[in-house]
Amino acid sequence: MKKTLLIILFVFAAVSSAVAFPFDKYTLSREDLPEEAQNMLKEYFPKAKIGMIKIDKHLLKKTDYDVRLVNGTTIEFNNKGKWTSVDCKNRAVPDGIIMKTIRRNVSKNYDGAKIVSVKKKSSGYEIGLSDGVILKYDLLGIFKGTKLEE
Repeated sequence: MKKTLLIILFVFAAVSSAVAFPFDKYTLSREDLPEEAQNMLKEYFPKAKIGMIKIDKHLLKKTDYDVRLVNGTTIEFNNKGKWTSVDCKNRAVPDGIIMKTIRRNVSKNYDGAKIVSVKKKSSGYEIGLSDGVILKYDLLGIFKGTKLEE
């Protein structure tokens, strides 16, 4: 009897905690984003309309934000509102988002290709080009290598 009661209490606690902590929220309101993310969208995508904002609330990790614009661009932000990735599909990523040294290297060595995506990682940047090549740079913008898109 004690075992059954304990199991019922455990199941009840698990279900109620899952209800109390909704993990994902969907919205269209820019105001649900951190201020830094709102400012980035105003600066680099001023006329773009929001298609969806997904707020990922993780139980043990910090919240992150996924923004999808109507034109297909996706932008991911961390809990402080700093962008972690920008994917403009087949459009060029706004110049101000990418370091000048990286932009210069791409224009010098990959004539005709445009930067369509960028991911910021702890080890550096991954730059996606319109021709499918992915370039790796360190945090200072120094070229580290290439790989073909997977």
